[in-house]
Amino acid sequence: MNVNKNHGPKINVVTLGCSKNTVDTEVLLGQLIGGKANVVDDVDDAEIAVINTCGFIDAAKQESIDAILEAVQRKRDGKLKKVVVMGCLSERFAKDLASEIPDVDSYFGSHHLAQVVRELGVDYREELLGERKLTRPSHFAYLKISEGCDNPCSFCAIPLMRGLHVSKPLERIGDEARRLASHGVKELIVIGQDTTYYGLDLYGDRILDRLLREVAAVDGIEWVRLMYAYPTKFPKKILKVFRDNPKLCRYLDIPVQHASDEVLKSMRRGGTRRGLQELLLEIKDAVPDIGLRTTLIVGYPNEREEDFQQLCDFVEEMKFHRLGVFTYSQEEGTTAFGLGDPVLNEVKEERRAHIMELQQRISEDRNTSLIGSKVRVLLDRNEGEFFVGRTEWDAPEIDQEVLVRSVPGLTVGSFVTAEVTDTTEYDLYADCIEEAPGRKGEG
Repeated sequence: MNVNKNHGPKINVVTLGCSKNTVDTEVLLGQLIGGKANVVDDVDDAEIAVINTCGFIDAAKQESIDAILEAVQRKRDGKLKKVVVMGCLSERFAKDLASEIPDVDSYFGSHHLAQVVRELGVDYREELLGERKLTRPSHFAYLKISEGCDNPCSFCAIPLMRGLHVSKPLERIGDEARRLASHGVKELIVIGQDTTYYGLDLYGDRILDRLLREVAAVDGIEWVRLMYAYPTKFPKKILKVFRDNPKLCRYLDIPVQHASDEVLKSMRRGGTRRGLQELLLEIKDAVPDIGLRTTLIVGYPNEREEDFQQLCDFVEEMKFHRLGVFTYSQEEGTTAFGLGDPVLNEVKEERRAHIMELQQRISEDRNTSLIGSKVRVLLDRNEGEFFVGRTEWDAPEIDQEVLVRSVPGLTVGSFVTAEVTDTTEYDLYADCIEEAPGRKGEG
């Protein structure tokens, strides 16, 4: 994000939480910059601080509160004139926050973009709705296709903060994809609370397959990556797009959360271990080179040792390419809240560490098998003797990376073919062979 030297007080925006918040911030910045506001990168240079908060789990909430308190202290010290808070935490706890931290000038929820823009002294303009100021490297961008979620998961507070599922019209998504491509974006990362639900509310059918094809058809886009695919009622017609469209990364983020029938039932996930297993095997059979990523929750209130062991067995059996684990966080207002939080924190952490040890071995074996193979890599950044990038089987910021030995001519945002020469548990080392227009290797 470049400093925007225009009129009015200097504004700094801090983004916390997930990629969906990143998109919200980028849309806000698009409005501010389009309105000639004076946006600055560093809070030390700012007169107004805007904090886009996360309210998903305890650690994220605490991070948001700490950021608010820090900004408030800056205001008390005379370093800021105004503090504005927006986003999920504010959506959920605005009254409590206003009572506990009254020095914040304004609190806004997740759906109050226009009000935030006006609070910052800028006229909100509908014609700028699709404009964004990218805050990540400009060769990839998140493409948010919906808001909210209709799934009844017992542990999740997302519907309390983001509301029920609302699909963004297909034509608007296409326009946004073309606009991003015109700014040099090569990889689009499709996100939503539940991307597989897309279209049901607007068009009476799940049309994620159509959306993926249309986005992949945009000139300049070379990779399309799909995140947050809910497993229940998974639209299997998207598998044909994975199989047939070379622009669609052979990567699927599909959060299963658990593998014990008792825990899944209490979580209200709408499925069973057998159903999950059959779906994942069908996906692998339909798209043999696909890399599956998942997230799990350990320490759920009714998770017994035998339930946890079933989860461990499932991880070893399915051998996910990428995997993340959260410890259960009790969230007020969710249906699981009444179950209490009986699993001790140290037990939760032990279970999380055990799962990650299992995954480390799986990842290490998979990486070792790649030595000598050729992979297509998108270069994200330069770090001295290496350019650091990703294969199509890796999303930015959460998955493993490829360290490509630097040679003359390499540039950030370009694709190269590289030969894997060495590995760690979660990263690859490689030598550049050539520019890489095609698909090679396997994840």
